[in-house]
Amino acid sequence: MTPDSVTSTALLQARDVHHAFGDVHALRGASLEVARGECVALVGESGSGKTTLLRCFNALVTPDAGDLRVRGEAIEAIDPVALRRSLGYVPQRGGLLPHWRVARNVALVPRLTGAPDPEAAAEVALARTGLPPAEYGDRWPRSLSGGQRQRVALARALAVEPDIILMDEPLGALDALARAELRRELGEVIRSSGTTVLLVTHDLEEAAILSDRIAVMKEGRILQVAPLEELRAHPADPYVTDLLSRGLPGRRG
Repeated sequence: MTPDSVTSTALLQARDVHHAFGDVHALRGASLEVARGECVALVGESGSGKTTLLRCFNALVTPDAGDLRVRGEAIEAIDPVALRRSLGYVPQRGGLLPHWRVARNVALVPRLTGAPDPEAAAEVALARTGLPPAEYGDRWPRSLSGGQRQRVALARALAVEPDIILMDEPLGALDALARAELRRELGEVIRSSGTTVLLVTHDLEEAAILSDRIAVMKEGRILQVAPLEELRAHPADPYVTDLLSRGLPGRRG
């Protein structure tokens, strides 16, 4: 995919984005484009700015400078509540409401957006993520395994059939077996839906399996965006080579 083709079809665009939390500069001129139907993974060490950049796209972080666009529209021109409801979002550890049963959690966004049948939308989304609604819909989040809770979080993101989903370490809190199983299912959902996905992960294998391109971040900047094979064959920075050689085992952030 050429840069021109990405630009013409980009649903997510960040250009020269800067943001600081006090004296900590989380983003230092980060630029990225994610095309319609593409999955891009943000990888890098803790503190590289991955989550901050992701959260800029749903207005949970307001950058200090730069241009951010969603579906071609400047983000400051979009009502933040309407923006968030139009996006699927899977935060770290799922973010389920513990006092709501599974079906009600998944039906939340369809209900907020005025969908004609939120409960039916929740049932469809649960089934898509491998959780039969008759078996899981009436359960409490606390009764689920970690992998099941993440499936519920993914179902909630899919319930309104969004064209864009933001995922922040969706598998990071799971054990190796659960992560491998859910990774396969997540890949199938991404490929079958044609949804545009921006994914934060510390796992290079996960990034390679799930994404079309990998964006390598360091100290608030994006050093290179390319498929894994291109990163290996033509690294744009010595850090890219170092990152790939180490694989970031167990790192978070």
